[in-house]
Amino acid sequence: MVKVEVKGMSQLKAKLDKLPKVIEDAVWDANFDIVELARANTVREIQSSTKHGSGETAGSYKDEVVINSNGHVVGRIWSDNPTAIYRELGTGQVGQASPKELPEGVTPVYRQTPWFIPAEGLPDLNALYGMPLITIKGKKFYRTNGQPARQALMPAIKGAKRQAPEIYKANVQKQLRKLRG
Repeated sequence: MVKVEVKGMSQLKAKLDKLPKVIEDAVWDANFDIVELARANTVREIQSSTKHGSGETAGSYKDEVVINSNGHVVGRIWSDNPTAIYRELGTGQVGQASPKELPEGVTPVYRQTPWFIPAEGLPDLNALYGMPLITIKGKKFYRTNGQPARQALMPAIKGAKRQAPEIYKANVQKQLRKLRG
């Protein structure tokens, strides 16, 4: 009869027992990296394409990683700033007609009539956006049918999604190296 002795079996079993937690940590860390990448790219795009602004819109984006009700790790990016939403989706008839990518299940409703913006204290919106300047009862207003979508968030999410496999791979490898040590 042959007797087989496996050396290091207890260490191997201990490492295998740790493997689910190691993978869970890698997925969690990768999701943070992906969400942070998308948020940073969103902010960079807004900052590079805004002519007149205080940085309020770019600075309004938030992100988080959570475990949802189905037990899945989910990354989220959002802004509570209305300007960020208007920029992403567009406004009025012009925004409705402009090309844009929308998340699944999102169907915005757009105003169908023009509106007026008081001109006092604003830069020249006619020069910036082609809005006609009109005078009503001695006061100046810009008339608009809306603005096109100038998306920053959706393209940033798509870009991060393309990089996600490499980000997951790097985080799994990093966690596995910790397990080896």
